Amino acid sequence: MAAGKNSESGDSKKRKKSKSKTPEEKDAASGISEQPGPSGGEQQPASQFPPSFSVSEIKNKQRRQFMFMKLKMERRKEKLALRKKRKKEREALGDKAPPKAVPKTIENQRVYDETTVDPADEEVAYDQATDEFASYFNRQTTPKILITTSDRPRGRSVRFTEQLNSIIPNSHVYYRRGLALKKIIPQCIARDFTDLIVINVDRKVPNGLVLSHLPDGPTAHFKMSNVRLRKEIKRKGKEPTEHQPEVILNNFTTRLGHSIGRMFASLFPHNPQFIGRQVATFHNQRDYIFFRYHRYIFKSEKKVGIQELGPRFTLKLRSLQKGTFDSKYGEYEWVHKVSQMT
Repeated sequence: MAAGKNSESGDSKKRKKSKSKTPEEKDAASGISEQPGPSGGEQQPASQFPPSFSVSEIKNKQRRQFMFMKLKMERRKEKLALRKKRKKEREALGDKAPPKAVPKTIENQRVYDETTVDPADEEVAYDQATDEFASYFNRQTTPKILITTSDRPRGRSVRFTEQLNSIIPNSHVYYRRGLALKKIIPQCIARDFTDLIVINVDRKVPNGLVLSHLPDGPTAHFKMSNVRLRKEIKRKGKEPTEHQPEVILNNFTTRLGHSIGRMFASLFPHNPQFIGRQVATFHNQRDYIFFRYHRYIFKSEKKVGIQELGPRFTLKLRSLQKGTFDSKYGEYEWVHKVSQMT
């Protein structure tokens, strides 16, 4: 009996101790526990916001993430309130309101390229009238393309070649087996091919593209990246039809850009079939060429939507060579240098 009384009295003491809390514990439970400030000696409540110290100094990961998200939301609210205030001021001033500030982007902050040319310039017009693509733009030749790959392609590269063949009219696929390009080019010229496309493959993935205009060149070598096949594109449309697509060339404004743009344009026939509503786009941005293939849909008399058909890929020019492909004795017009900031 005595032992039982002692155990009961011990339990009651523990309950009393658990009920009685210190002031520090009460503050911690109420969320106003004190934390050291940036100097280490000052004390401030944790509920103060925004905090006067860096959020990165908080050691607890969950608490640090919570404080960071809270601080981010507060800054967003301040930015929104400032934007509404400016809008009201502009509405109040009316025509006397100052012009809107132009946001800083990578494009408008770039240094002006001195090689940018005016399409209406007489010298540019003369160069275009006498270059290797003049016969195509004068409608004296019809594009006929041969598409080939590296030796013995497999899997993804074969599917990409077939899809590229389906979007370029009058193109033919030939899988070479150990045959050198120097032997293929004379055969292409003899069979009246106007362009040769070679898809380089590394570890079954397309990583390069060589485009050679026949019979006199030039030859461009591109690095290829971000290749997406049709099945990998979300919300894609149906398979492309055999209609000849329209071609859009964006931002090919420099001397080099004019040559590359005309090279891409010469791959497609002159007269697009608008009934097919298909568009091939080459968009040059920050010296990267983005290729997209779309079909546009008329939703109403004023609204038009687009569906991506695929494939898609990105090109980066590595070199531009005069004449047809010749890696040993070829003369290069332009070569990308590793240290060159383009």
